[in-house]
Amino acid sequence: MFISLWEFFYGHFFRFWMKWLLRQMTGKCELQRIFDTYVGAQRTHRIENSLTYSKNKVLQKATLVVQSEVDKCVEDIMKEKNINPEKDASFKICMKACLLQISGYKQLYLDVESVRKRPYDSDNLQHEKLLLKLWNLLMPTKKLKARISKQWADIGFQGDDPKTDFRGMGILGLINLVYFSENYTSEAHQILSRSNHPKLGYSYAIVGINLTEMAYSLLKSEALKFHLYNFVPGIPTMEHFHQFYCYLVYEFDKFWFEEKPESIMYFNMYREKFHEKIKGLLLDCNVSLTLKI
Repeated sequence: MFISLWEFFYGHFFRFWMKWLLRQMTGKCELQRIFDTYVGAQRTHRIENSLTYSKNKVLQKATLVVQSEVDKCVEDIMKEKNINPEKDASFKICMKACLLQISGYKQLYLDVESVRKRPYDSDNLQHEKLLLKLWNLLMPTKKLKARISKQWADIGFQGDDPKTDFRGMGILGLINLVYFSENYTSEAHQILSRSNHPKLGYSYAIVGINLTEMAYSLLKSEALKFHLYNFVPGIPTMEHFHQFYCYLVYEFDKFWFEEKPESIMYFNMYREKFHEKIKGLLLDCNVSLTLKI
């Protein structure tokens, strides 16, 4: 109750008068003061909040602008806030960079969601080629005897036909598995080998798809904003999402063997513990979770 009242008074009264007072004292608007004070994710995050909670419709709409309209949006903001480009030459550059990150994050989510909604189709030749590519990357010395085969269990699928395991994350789960195996082949082989541990083993592919869901949910909840705003100076893309997924795969394997679960039956509990650990790291405004090998 108290928090709700504070948010109401802050948003409707206190914030307005505080901004007015600071503008009189510094001669600069809130956006300019943010650019003068902060860098990295803190800067973009504060700019995003300032635009979102502004009473000015032009500023409010700026957080929804598409990438192709960013330049015009920056000009409109400067006009609304009476910012002279000759007196503040850096404003235009900084605002454009922030809006590209803000709009880029929203577009990245839409792109990831679009791929996630695309189901694995065994009649799609590209899907089938990608699946066989995964096998060849992970098992280069072992030939797959048939498309429907118990051999798929060797790389951690549940049944004879992997397509059933992609139902939750669609083709996105397979794309992520292939990306990690192709770009970090030696690490993928090492983790696959460790996943066959007699006591601490787990299903490599199934866990990989599970981690795709984790990466997706963190993106959807906007928990990845600090990470991506720090990691990507420009527009975040699918490549950056895949890179974050690789970080999760590598770190989860380390986490699993450090925790030494009594049984795979406790997977969900340890998965959630790892999830909470990652969410905690992502709260740091200076965070940048990159795979370091």
